[in-house]
Amino acid sequence: MTRVITPDLLAAAQRGFKTAFQLGLASTATLYNSVATVITSSASEETYGWLGDVPKLREWIGDRHIKGLESKGYQIKNRKFESTIGVERDDIEDDKLGLYAPRFQMMGNSAAMHPDEITFELMSAGATSPCYDGQNFFDVDHPVGKPGAVTSVANFAAGSSDLWILADLSKPLKPWIFQKRRDYNFTTKEDGKTSDLVFMRDKYFYGVDARVAAGYGFWQMAFGSTDTLDAANLKEAYEAMAKFTDDEGRKLNIRPTHLIVGSTNLFAAREILLAEQIGGTTNTIRNLVQVMEAPLLN
Repeated sequence: MTRVITPDLLAAAQRGFKTAFQLGLASTATLYNSVATVITSSASEETYGWLGDVPKLREWIGDRHIKGLESKGYQIKNRKFESTIGVERDDIEDDKLGLYAPRFQMMGNSAAMHPDEITFELMSAGATSPCYDGQNFFDVDHPVGKPGAVTSVANFAAGSSDLWILADLSKPLKPWIFQKRRDYNFTTKEDGKTSDLVFMRDKYFYGVDARVAAGYGFWQMAFGSTDTLDAANLKEAYEAMAKFTDDEGRKLNIRPTHLIVGSTNLFAAREILLAEQIGGTTNTIRNLVQVMEAPLLN
């Protein structure tokens, strides 16, 4: 039996679609908030002039030493994203809305996964994309030190394998930034009596949109490598991170907590960090850091 489309019926349909969307959103496990600091944005772009200056305590002798915001000009510009589903007018009239529930649930899943997608896309491009100091995020020539006494520091080892990343995710500011201007919001604006889209296309449209972006935080919190993932190279990366200092030569107390790998390096990572023995001898780095599988990395 054909139903008459009324405002109440459209409102009920929207509630059902939104419920399915929220179910997909809430049931999706994500990684971005583990690897990235979430920053609330209040403009079209944000400038992170303070990224080059990690504040540390010093003995108070004389006046305070003011840590200002050094103007390095690193900006993260928000981007707009959307996804839209069209629902046939006939399907609303014929009470076939249940057919759309999985699609809206998948829309919620996609919205939940989207921060992961743009964050790990950024991570994968770390060796070719600049961070706050003008060098690529993963680089062999990061400038560290006071003017006149600058040295080059590496947080990257080049090879021919897929990227793996050793990271310290224990600090308030993580190696990557997820910037949120407008959160993922489920909306519709279709009034069947006045909408040109409904009149011309005989469809009602529902969608999700957001204004977000991802960017680089402290390069010192991560070491990337495309060299072979083995115990020796992992140790070298760990030791390199432990030696990182600020511009005044003071150690940053970096302690890697996670080894981030894609699917191709997952089993090598597990063998290195979970096996009791390697090559017939005791595995001295067993459980040194946690393995984080990130299929979107590579």
